[in-house]
Amino acid sequence: MALIGLVRVSTDKQKTQGQHDALGPICWKVFEEKTSGKLATADRPDLLTALSYIREGDLLCVQEVDRLGRDLLEGLIVLNDLFQQGVGVKVLEGIGAGEHTERSFILDLALALAEDRRRDIVKKTKDGLEAARRQGKVGGRRPVVDDDKRAAILDRHRRGESIRTIAAGVKVSIGVVHKTLKAASEGTPAN
Repeated sequence: MALIGLVRVSTDKQKTQGQHDALGPICWKVFEEKTSGKLATADRPDLLTALSYIREGDLLCVQEVDRLGRDLLEGLIVLNDLFQQGVGVKVLEGIGAGEHTERSFILDLALALAEDRRRDIVKKTKDGLEAARRQGKVGGRRPVVDDDKRAAILDRHRRGESIRTIAAGVKVSIGVVHKTLKAASEGTPAN
């Protein structure tokens, strides 16, 4: 039996040395991916490469379950997906520590707890935003487009400039230009 290691972070700014230190000494080979853990298994080339090295009896090895996804819940979902593909996983630390080749009561319990925690966070966020609205406050991100930028976007669009040119000139994303133009055509304010 060989262990094939997977180190994952979402961005180049995050450090991977701790994961390498944990996996390097025990794994036959360690793969590193810098990608969102929200992507489906099939859309993660480095994970797929690691899986291609796994032979019968081998295990994919990660430091913690959340290294398989962007958080514990996503990691547990990927873990379940790997089981369905016949891939066993060794988790070194945290919830799910141990060797797993199929779903178990403990992993199902962890999945349920993670999903419950996510629902709780969403509910508390919505409740907080609603309470702020009742007090006349607006939560969330500030609008990217103020009145001056909106006027510039609409004026440039009337002159026939492309959306890409408008976005570069006004220093906003192409999506913001689309949203502003759509809101203007519908007669609603774009935030």
